[in-house]
Amino acid sequence: MRRLLVAGALALAALVALHLRRTSVPHATSPGTKQHVLAPDFTLPQLDGQALRLSSYRGKVVLLDFWATWCDPCREETPHFVELQQKYGDRGLQIIGVSMDDSPEPVRAFYQQFHMNYPVVMGTAKTGELYGGVLGLPIAFLITRDGHIYAKHIGATDPAVFEREIKSLLQTP
Repeated sequence: MRRLLVAGALALAALVALHLRRTSVPHATSPGTKQHVLAPDFTLPQLDGQALRLSSYRGKVVLLDFWATWCDPCREETPHFVELQQKYGDRGLQIIGVSMDDSPEPVRAFYQQFHMNYPVVMGTAKTGELYGGVLGLPIAFLITRDGHIYAKHIGATDPAVFEREIKSLLQTP
């Protein structure tokens, strides 16, 4: 009986480890990581219907923000992202919002209310899966000029952290 329990526990642990391995973006959790994985490319519709392809922003530092209109921490971060885009956009920063809302209608109203100055696309479950699964919001990724994920921030993040990392990445050619 004990062997059966141990075997079952080991099998469960193996399944959990396999699931975590498939749903995580390796080497993307902290700026101190030596190797960085290439950011998964996607093409998604913007609020105006135009297609946005992530890889077309190579050469820029990208802050990729997964968010939703109903998410309170997302609502708190948005004005800071507007400020960062205004402050560093001409130096090579591009913020891209990936709305995880079910439809674009509330997103359009939110976009206008918050005077968003960066593109917003309508994300999908598949897009979330490409980035390790979006189980909570907000989640933001900082992507280097050559398209590699530099950092992943889960939950509300101090704007000073984003600004420090953006300034550092903008200095790198």
